[in-house]
Amino acid sequence: MSIKATIEVDIKTAMLAGEKERVTTLRGLKSSILYAEVAAGKRDEGLDEQTVTSIMQKEAKKRQESADLYIQGGNKERAESELTEKSIIEAYLPEQLSEDKVLELVKVEIAKIDDPTPQKTGQIIGAVKSASKGNADGALIARLVKDQLAQ
Repeated sequence: MSIKATIEVDIKTAMLAGEKERVTTLRGLKSSILYAEVAAGKRDEGLDEQTVTSIMQKEAKKRQESADLYIQGGNKERAESELTEKSIIEAYLPEQLSEDKVLELVKVEIAKIDDPTPQKTGQIIGAVKSASKGNADGALIARLVKDQLAQ
């Protein structure tokens, strides 16, 4: 079953269970996916799983950023709500690669380049993102690539 179909089933289940926060979060997630489908002109056939995963990662990241801002502003209740939404979204994401695994991918991609220089950072980051199939955090990839090129 696709991620989108799983979300639709889970919305119904959460509604029947009276889990308001889960329903709201999943509806928002479904809306984001539908918006991306319409924007890509693929409303009928839908998006591939990797694209849907990417959308969900962005949504989880938005929740984390919002929570960080709420914490800075002293609103712990809203921060906790955002983090709860993030955890609901992350339950649908594939398990993220460990830092060691990402480092291995970074080293492999750097080895493929004839003259690895800091000017090729973007190219290497893109290659690692493709190799990880969306299962690695972009910020982690960028940090590891920069660290490796600095050596």
